[in-house]
Amino acid sequence: MSRIGNNPVAIPQGVTVEIKDNVITVKGKLGELTQEYSAVEIKVEDDQVFVTRSSDVKEHKAKHGLYRSLINNMIDGVSKGWTKELELVGVGYRASNQGQRLELALGFSHNIVIDLAPEVIIETVSEKGKNPIIKLKSFDKQLVGQVAAKIRSFRRPEPYKGKGVKFVGEQLRRKAGKSA
Repeated sequence: MSRIGNNPVAIPQGVTVEIKDNVITVKGKLGELTQEYSAVEIKVEDDQVFVTRSSDVKEHKAKHGLYRSLINNMIDGVSKGWTKELELVGVGYRASNQGQRLELALGFSHNIVIDLAPEVIIETVSEKGKNPIIKLKSFDKQLVGQVAAKIRSFRRPEPYKGKGVKFVGEQLRRKAGKSA
């Protein structure tokens, strides 16, 4: 039994949810998201979205909670938005942006230049004496997470000194160095 799938999703003011031909569309002040679905039934009643499954087949049980969570993330995204913050830890590591173009200096021979999707708003913060921070904002949770993971993959934090690109607030497992 999916406990998450049984909970209804509340629709806040200013958000509209439309269902047509196994595609759910959520529109809000920040944007519009669509999602195809199968193996479940979705109904909108009294500013709430209900997700139900037709049978207890393993596939239907698995997708029941999944689609409820996806719909909840879509509604939160178009109403509030999602934010991810990355921190660059290391001497000489820098980040700068011009519009949707992010330029990273991560200790390689050349700088890394990334062109981001127009749905993602990027901001870089560099203060003297502090590590540079990259802030990513979007109404699409999957997209902002995917972009953050891609940036982090260029220089993952290493376990000895902790140098690399990490999420703000992330706890790293540190290893002891060589003991003489």
